[in-house]
Amino acid sequence: MANSVLKGKFVIFGSFLVALTLQTIPWPGVLDLLRPSWLLLVTCYWVLALPHRVNVGTAMILGLLWDLLLGSTLGIRGMMMSIVVYIIALNFLVIRNMALWQQAILIGVMSVVLDVLIFFGEYLVQDVMFNPVTAWSGLINCILWPWMFLLMRRVRRHWHVR
Repeated sequence: MANSVLKGKFVIFGSFLVALTLQTIPWPGVLDLLRPSWLLLVTCYWVLALPHRVNVGTAMILGLLWDLLLGSTLGIRGMMMSIVVYIIALNFLVIRNMALWQQAILIGVMSVVLDVLIFFGEYLVQDVMFNPVTAWSGLINCILWPWMFLLMRRVRRHWHVR
């Protein structure tokens, strides 16, 4: 039993490590604004699948790590990820029972909300300009969610993460 729990923790940690790596890989020029929010997608999956293991505190820690890796203002992404994940976690039973395309739309909207919240957090600290093209990343997250959901579910079932 203890070996199974430890193996599950390693799988979750590994998925977050891959998401952080994908999140911080540089993209060329204008395509950087269209980058999917891998960390949000993976965190939302684990919050929906295992809310007793991955929660708002996990989102805060991941956001702080994201801030550290990007070299941005410490705490902005952590706080904003916590707010978005709190909304997801608060309604996880409803979201879990939605169709996959409805979940995708909701995740896309939450991705745009995260981008706007990060902008407002950065705007309070320093002078930044909002680029409306970043809203397209929400559409990309919406398109990626069904594949990410199915991939992560397959990983969870293969490794018997509970």
